[in-house]
Amino acid sequence: MALRTDEAPDATARGTLVGFGAVVLWALLVLLTLGSGAMPPFQRTAFCMILGGALGLAWLASKGVSLKRVFTQTPRAWAIGVGGLFGYHASYFFALGHAPPVAASLLNYLWPLLIVLMAGFSTGEPLRPMVLVGALLGLAGAATAVLAESGFHLEIAPEHLAGYAGALAAALIWSSYSVLSRRHGATSTAAVAAFCLVAGILATFCHLLFEAATVWPADAQAWGFFMLLALGPMGAAFFLWDYGVKKGDLQTLGALSYLTPALSTAALTLGGFVAPRWSSAAACGLIVIGAVLASRAGRHARK
Repeated sequence: MALRTDEAPDATARGTLVGFGAVVLWALLVLLTLGSGAMPPFQRTAFCMILGGALGLAWLASKGVSLKRVFTQTPRAWAIGVGGLFGYHASYFFALGHAPPVAASLLNYLWPLLIVLMAGFSTGEPLRPMVLVGALLGLAGAATAVLAESGFHLEIAPEHLAGYAGALAAALIWSSYSVLSRRHGATSTAAVAAFCLVAGILATFCHLLFEAATVWPADAQAWGFFMLLALGPMGAAFFLWDYGVKKGDLQTLGALSYLTPALSTAALTLGGFVAPRWSSAAACGLIVIGAVLASRAGRHARK
């Protein structure tokens, strides 16, 4: 997709920056999840998405946006939006329940690389080698960060094949959702509020069907973390990401997404949940180098 105006590079950079805001919010996901206490995953997802969707609709209504228009989307837009948001979380939760968390996380972290590889088919732009190098370095850094949690022990067993398949499905769903959202850029980001609401309702059904108990935060502090989780990583981040993949540099944004585990590790360390480790520093170094290479390649391509 060729750039046709002088303002286009600045607009693309702004879109990439907005999308990166979602990466920053997702880096707080683990910290806020731990702070909000133990809770069944589908219940947590249902509450956060319904709250995020409802608040999004309220904000849009306050701006004079027609809610009827927000819900009036094509069947394809509904399939992409709800399928991406709900399908990703359902697949990832299934993976965590049927495979070791380390293996599931490693396979799930393929989604930024898949976005980089798939972006060319969506935008018509050639795959930029330095963006690919940056994404591969990011994957190496993410793998180092995840493996460090298990003492660099990776368990691969045939009985966990269903879980591995779930993690791969999650990576494919989120990368496909991101790329397809770009291809259907005519769908307004406002529609994400409706998609979140429906995805939250589906998660509620899954909670009632598959989870034995409903558990709420134990005290005011836990409720505070829970609300921040719903407003940020499980709420506003979806709107920022949608805007970023539609208006920004998709290849660069995919590579920059590997900063999530690095920033997450930093947040957990500052929050006192984990102790500083050399492996974390090495992982962050690889990810940051990859992100710098990808962002520089993206800026050069827009000139």
